[in-house]
Amino acid sequence: MELIVNDNMLSELGKKFMALKSASGTHSPSMLTILEKIPDLKIKVDACFLSNPYATDLFLEYFNNELLKSKKISRVLEFYPSQNSVIADLLGEHLGINPKKIFVCNGAIEAIQAVMHQFVKGKVVINIPTFSSYYEFINKDSEAVFYTLEKENTFILDPEDYISFVRKIKPNSIVIINPNNPDGGYIKYQDLKRIVEELHGIVENIIVDESFIHFAFENSDLELKSIIQLTDEVSNLIIIKSMSKDFGIAGIRAGYAVMDEEKVEQLTSNGYLWNLNGLAEYFFRLYTRPDFRNKYEEIRKKYIIETLIFISELNKIRNIRVYPTKANFVLIEILDGRTAEEITNTLLIKYGIYVRNCSDKKGLKGQFIRLAARSASENDQVLLTFRDLFE
Repeated sequence: MELIVNDNMLSELGKKFMALKSASGTHSPSMLTILEKIPDLKIKVDACFLSNPYATDLFLEYFNNELLKSKKISRVLEFYPSQNSVIADLLGEHLGINPKKIFVCNGAIEAIQAVMHQFVKGKVVINIPTFSSYYEFINKDSEAVFYTLEKENTFILDPEDYISFVRKIKPNSIVIINPNNPDGGYIKYQDLKRIVEELHGIVENIIVDESFIHFAFENSDLELKSIIQLTDEVSNLIIIKSMSKDFGIAGIRAGYAVMDEEKVEQLTSNGYLWNLNGLAEYFFRLYTRPDFRNKYEEIRKKYIIETLIFISELNKIRNIRVYPTKANFVLIEILDGRTAEEITNTLLIKYGIYVRNCSDKKGLKGQFIRLAARSASENDQVLLTFRDLFE
């Protein structure tokens, strides 16, 4: 399984990869960019980007049967897609939410950018470590106040301490990702509901990112627990949802946010009226169909079970620490003296395993990488690699 590379090759390819990483800022270079710029690299498993591969296969099954074989793909490419309000109507009926409260967007990143630019003023409390765009996209006249999730508490948020912190800081807005990225820490439904209910009168905006909520569960039925319905009771609650992770369709850019009607109106009347592409519209229409949803629910649970098995096996490997997670990835601390950069480069160049180096994450002290769960066969390959590399 190991590629035959000498130290010079490891060094040269590592330098090229680090140059790409540097050019990508606090995010990872895409697979297409890596393959184009460093064609000598042979990537076997993409365990950096966070998506359910079985969901991608399911989408492709429908895409092939309904668009390619029938040649209806020409309609998707030739005709303009529907305006956002049309897609919002479909989503509203499916989610049980007033469609006027739904902002459909070109990937969740567009919703993050729009919300942080338009509605977040003054102080904003952001947990760290977290997805960096939340503090990168704030206005120049705003201030990010960081609430640190402690390693000693396995990066799990303590509701009591968090509420006290926010009451003390008195910010304009707060941001919570649940499950959190990059550690997968999960706040239980009742705890998060309590946070929202206690703080909604203190802050102007409560932003909750549920991009990984489809991988979380609280019972043996693996039922997900979203707080999206609380937007009916709490007018300043904003839910942001990426579709890329759980449905494996990052390439077509699809996401949505749920917020107060006036906020949606403010966004759609200022440049976000017609921002989806035809493939994204096809996906959203597919997403709301019972036949697709039933099949998706089967593979969602299958993927969660395989991820749990994968994490259990990772926990048995020496010289690493695997932190608790309710997402489709784990945060791993390297304990054998090597750096995250060394491990990331070795995994990529020598073994063909692409992982996320977390050295640039605020709030992480130590050597950390983030590892995504993939298909069962890919997970087995990653486990063999990690045993070879660390044991």
